[in-house]
Amino acid sequence: MPDSGPLAVLEALPRVPAVVAREIDPADGWPGVDDPEGLRAQIADWLSQYANAGTRRTYAYALGLPVAWTDALTGADPALTGTPPSRRPPPARPGPLHHLAWFRWCAGRGLDPRAATGSEVKAWLHALDATGAEKRTRQRMLSTLSAFYGHLTETGVVPANPAALNRARLGLSRSVRDASPTIRLTAEQLGALLGAAARLPNRTRHRELYARRAVAVVGLLTLGLRVSELVGLDRDDLVVTGGEPVLRVLGKGGVRREVYLTELAAVALRAYLEERDRTAGTSTPAVRGRTAAARTPLIATRDGGRCSRFDVNALLRRVALTAGPALADVAEKVHPHALRHAYVTIALEQDARIQHVQADVGHASIATTQYYDRGRRTRGTTAADLVAAAITGTQPD
Repeated sequence: MPDSGPLAVLEALPRVPAVVAREIDPADGWPGVDDPEGLRAQIADWLSQYANAGTRRTYAYALGLPVAWTDALTGADPALTGTPPSRRPPPARPGPLHHLAWFRWCAGRGLDPRAATGSEVKAWLHALDATGAEKRTRQRMLSTLSAFYGHLTETGVVPANPAALNRARLGLSRSVRDASPTIRLTAEQLGALLGAAARLPNRTRHRELYARRAVAVVGLLTLGLRVSELVGLDRDDLVVTGGEPVLRVLGKGGVRREVYLTELAAVALRAYLEERDRTAGTSTPAVRGRTAAARTPLIATRDGGRCSRFDVNALLRRVALTAGPALADVAEKVHPHALRHAYVTIALEQDARIQHVQADVGHASIATTQYYDRGRRTRGTTAADLVAAAITGTQPD
């Protein structure tokens, strides 16, 4: 890494009261940490346990680490590092909780994260609550922190996990009675999103490319993919097995699953890739095994770089805002996870077997691995066609 400052790890903190955070000059080192290189190595050791780059980025971002630093730290994606800085998507704009990411919060107090106690973790959680962080946000951030300290405990860096707190007392215990904040999209609304994506306003000469990409993104999200899974897909992950087009998706925990393409998604993806190759002047896709085709993103930026989850989120929001009356009341709340949520609810409404739905979306609660077995996974054991038929108003094959 070219930058030797440990808080090349952290972006400069926003100008907020000193009790919360303060500006940091990377050359000054990591506030409160005597051996920043050691901490960096311990963070790298923890993150490198996760095979999925999306998981590593999500965990690092939640704790306040820049995504680019995380990629370089854990063995960056060649497709990403090979992209000139000018072509990479800009970092996400800091939100209201930016300065309360755990490492920034500790840095603002000159606290070595390895010296933190349960009292500091509780103070941090209360600060999140006071800033307006939702319960699910606090649950997720605490879970990430607990995973980090669990690793430090296992490796003998800290004597105990300070994030292993009584969640019930903190009001953070999980309950099936908790209402999901995710909006519930109907099949008709997903159809409206697809129509709006095809008509997405764009005055550049690449209007057709952008419109087809938007349709492909919405189409793929109707398969129940996580946004991190979508942006992590390469063209090499699109294969034909058993005579059916399939996406080999790397999900949470490094578990791969096969996601069957519906006709809806397959047509949209094919149209996008054809237009993308035509625009790029590529008449024949690169041959697998002979070129760098395996690292070519399935969904790409105009210059061929890998889209970020923020790119997809922004694109979907633009599509929703132009979708007309069908989404007028919920357009501002549409995000990738809402489409994943819709996949599950629509599939169950169509009487799909719940085991098939769980296998389709890769839920961790699957009791057995039989649905990941390629011998058992067939066209008849996916709910994808039922969902596509509901969206298009047709009968499944």
